Amino acid sequence: MSIRHRGRQSARSVVAAVLIGFLALIGIAVGPDAAAAGTGGPAATQSGTDKTYVIATDVTFAPFEFQNGQGDFVGIDMDLLGAIAADQGFSYQVKPLGFNAAVQALQSRQVDGVIAGMSITDERKLVFDFSDPYFDSGVQMAVAKNNDTVTSYEDLRGKRVAIKTGTEGATFAESIKDQYGFTTVTFDDSASMYDDVKTGNSVAVFDDYPVLLYGIAQGNGLETVTGKEAGNSYGFAVSKGQNAELLTKFNAGLANLRASGEYDEILDRYLGEQPQAQGGNTFFSLLKDSFPLLMKGLWLTLVLTVVSLAIALVLGLIFGFFRVSTSRVLRGIGVTYVDIFRGTPLLVQAFFIYFGIPAALDFQMPAMTAGIITLSLNAGAYITEIIRGGIQAVDKGQMEAARSLGIGYLPAMRKVVLPQAVRTMMPSFVNQAVITLKDTSILSVIGIAELTQTGKIIIARTFESFNMWLIVGIFYFVVIMALTKLSDRLEKRINT
Repeated sequence: MSIRHRGRQSARSVVAAVLIGFLALIGIAVGPDAAAAGTGGPAATQSGTDKTYVIATDVTFAPFEFQNGQGDFVGIDMDLLGAIAADQGFSYQVKPLGFNAAVQALQSRQVDGVIAGMSITDERKLVFDFSDPYFDSGVQMAVAKNNDTVTSYEDLRGKRVAIKTGTEGATFAESIKDQYGFTTVTFDDSASMYDDVKTGNSVAVFDDYPVLLYGIAQGNGLETVTGKEAGNSYGFAVSKGQNAELLTKFNAGLANLRASGEYDEILDRYLGEQPQAQGGNTFFSLLKDSFPLLMKGLWLTLVLTVVSLAIALVLGLIFGFFRVSTSRVLRGIGVTYVDIFRGTPLLVQAFFIYFGIPAALDFQMPAMTAGIITLSLNAGAYITEIIRGGIQAVDKGQMEAARSLGIGYLPAMRKVVLPQAVRTMMPSFVNQAVITLKDTSILSVIGIAELTQTGKIIIARTFESFNMWLIVGIFYFVVIMALTKLSDRLEKRINT
C-alpha cells in the first residue's frame, strides 16, 4: 500500500473520530442533565398517566408574573396557575421567556400553553385557543414625576412614547398615535420602557393599568396623568386545536376558584392594597440580596461558554482542514459553513434553531440545547478561519520538508505544522472565547436564565436598572479579565 493511500485512510479515520466526538458532545448537550440545567425541556413529558405541562410566561410583567427575591415565580398569573393546577390535579413547569419568545414557543409547540397577561384579540384567536377570561384589563398613560408639560394626549404631538410589545398599552397607543401625532418606540420589558421615560428619551408610556400602578408603587419613577381606558381581557392560551384537555382543566379550575372566593383572594393579594415602594436600594444592598441568583446566572453563562467552545473547537478543526484541503468539494463545504454562520446575526440563528427548526420538523428542543448548538455553530465558523489562517501562516517549506522525510500528511500536520500554527492562533482563540462568553447574553431571548437574563429579572422586581447593570457589568469584567490573564500566561509558556 502506498504512503499516499495510507495517508488518505488516516485522514478518513481522523475525520470519523472527530465526528463521533462531536456527536458525543451533542449527546451530552441534549441529554436530561443539560435540559435540567437550563429553562428548556420537552413541551410535555409523559410518565405513565401523569403529564407535566410546560407553561411559558413573561417574568417581567409584575404584578402578574415576576420573580421574587428567593427566585420563585409569583404574581397573579403564577398564583392562579398554581391554584388551578392543584384544583384539577395536573403538574406543570414554568418556562420564563419574554412575551415575544413565549408566543413563538407556543406557535412552534415548544410549550403547551402561555399565561403572560395575554390579551384575547380576534387576530390571536386565529392562531390560539383561549381560556375563559380571567382578568379584565385597561390602559393608562404615565409620565416622569418631574414632567409637568404632558398632562393629556394632546400634549404628545410631535413627541415619542414608549410601549411594550404585546400589551394592551401598545395596542391602544398604536390606535391613537396618528390622531394625536406622536411616534412610538417598542421595548420587550417594562423596566426598560419605564427607564426610557425617566431618562427623557420618551415623554410618556402607555401600559396595562395594574402593571403601571404596581410599578409606580414599587418606585419606578413615574406617575399617571390620565384616567383608565377600557381594554381587552386576559386569557390562558394554547396552540389552535392542541391541548384541549389542558384548556378544559384551566376553565374548570378557574370556575371553581371564582366560586370558592380564592380567585378574589389572589387578586387582592396584589391589587387590593398596593405594596409599599421598596426604594433606597443601594449598590451593596442590591448586590447582597441578588448575589445568589446572579451566581446561578454566572454559572450557567460559564457552562454555556465552555461546552460551546469545546464543540466549536471540534467544528473548527474539521472545517479548518476542509478550508486548506486540496479538494474543491471540501473547500466548498468549508466556505459555505463559514459564510452562513458569519453572514447572519447570532440572534437570528438562535431563533431559527430554537423556534424554526422544531416547528418545521415537528419536534421539541430544550432551550439549553438550542443555545449550545447556536453558540457552537457560530463560534465554530470563526474558529475555522482562525485555524485556516494559522496553518497558512506556517511556511510551506515546513510541510514539504516533513513529507520529504517520509512523514505522512496527517502526522506532519500534527507534529510539524500545528505546533507552529498554535502560537499564531492563540491570541485569536482567546479573543473568540471572550466573544462567545459575551454572546451568551443573546440567548436570554430564548429563555435561558444566564447572567444577563438574571439581571433583567431582578430589575423587573426592583426597578434598579443603573445599579443592577453596573453589577452585571462588573461580573462580566471580572470573568473576562481572569480569562485574559490566564491566556497571557498560557501564551508565554507556549512561546518559551
